[in-house]
Amino acid sequence: MTPEVARYPYETAITAYGNGGFRFAEMSHRGSIICVPSGVYAWTATSAEALDEKDIDFILSRLEPPITVLLGTGEKQLWPSSEVYSAFAKAGVGLEPMSTGAAARTYNILIAEKRTIAAALIAVP
Repeated sequence: MTPEVARYPYETAITAYGNGGFRFAEMSHRGSIICVPSGVYAWTATSAEALDEKDIDFILSRLEPPITVLLGTGEKQLWPSSEVYSAFAKAGVGLEPMSTGAAARTYNILIAEKRTIAAALIAVP
């Protein structure tokens, strides 16, 4: 399946993470993911430090502002580069970096409350 096609075409909770991937909607995925209102997509990002224009464009192309993205940065909270913050600000999209576990838990709470939110989650070992 190509990354342009949703791995799961609906908003859904993350039921588990770790071992290099995620579980959601009774499915599993190895690697990083983005969760947006239109579904869950495979994402090629492997670390917060290495986020590049392609990774950011992939997320932003699937969003309609105003919205905030919870950025799961791996095992611990890391702050992305100023270029990453600038790209999100220019697009009118909020960015909240936190560990992947915290981002997944926060995402689940917010979608349960029917809030419009997105998550970009980097897989952890």
